[in-house]
Amino acid sequence: MNREQGLALLESARIVAIVRGVKEQHILDVAQALLDGGIPVMEVTLNTEGALGMISRLQEQFGDRMYIGAGTVLDVEDARIAIEAGAAYLVTPNTDENVIRYAVAREIPIFPGAMTPTEVVRAWKAGASAIKIFPGASLGIGYIKELMGPLSHIPMMAVGGVTEENIGEYIKLGCYGVGIGGSLINMKEIEAGNYDWVRDKAARLAAGVRAAETR
Repeated sequence: MNREQGLALLESARIVAIVRGVKEQHILDVAQALLDGGIPVMEVTLNTEGALGMISRLQEQFGDRMYIGAGTVLDVEDARIAIEAGAAYLVTPNTDENVIRYAVAREIPIFPGAMTPTEVVRAWKAGASAIKIFPGASLGIGYIKELMGPLSHIPMMAVGGVTEENIGEYIKLGCYGVGIGGSLINMKEIEAGNYDWVRDKAARLAAGVRAAETR
C-alpha cells in the first residue's frame, strides 16, 4: 500500500487503533479482528516489546489491506528503525521538529503530538500530516474545539478519552481522525483469546463514525 492509498484509508476510517503492550503471538489475530470490525489502521507503539518485529510481520501479512505505523516515536533514531521495520507512518507523543523533518524528507506521513497552540503551529509548519492533540482525555473535546477556532486550517486528531459514546462528537467537530488505545485493545480479552470482543468493539466504533458523517 503506497502513501496515498494509506492516507486515503485513514481519511475514510477516521480511527487509528493504538496497539500497546500486545504480545507478539497475538498481534496478527488482533490485526485481523480490527480489520474485520472495520478499522484498517493501526499503530504499534515502540515501547511494546518486540514492536519492530511485529510491524514487519504486519506489513507482510496485512500491508495490502491495512495501514500499519509506529507510535511513541521519540527521536530520529526511533523514526529510522521504525521506517526500516516497515512502518508506513509515524506517531509521536510530542513535538520534535527534527523527527518531523526526518519523516517528511523520507515521504513518511507523521502525526506528532502537541498540546498548545504554539506546538500545533510549529508541528504543522515543520511538515506534519495532521496534529495529534494529546493528552486528549485530560484536555477534553472543548479544548480541541477552541483550538480549531483560529487553527481551523490545521487537521487535528483527538487521542485519549475517545469512546463509543462520544466518537461522533469528535467527528462532527471536524477532527481529522481519532486514536483509540486501551478501550479497544483490551489486554484482558486479548490474553484470553477473545478476539471477537475486539472485532465487535471496532465495529461499534466504526459505526459511530459512519453515523456522525451522515448527520
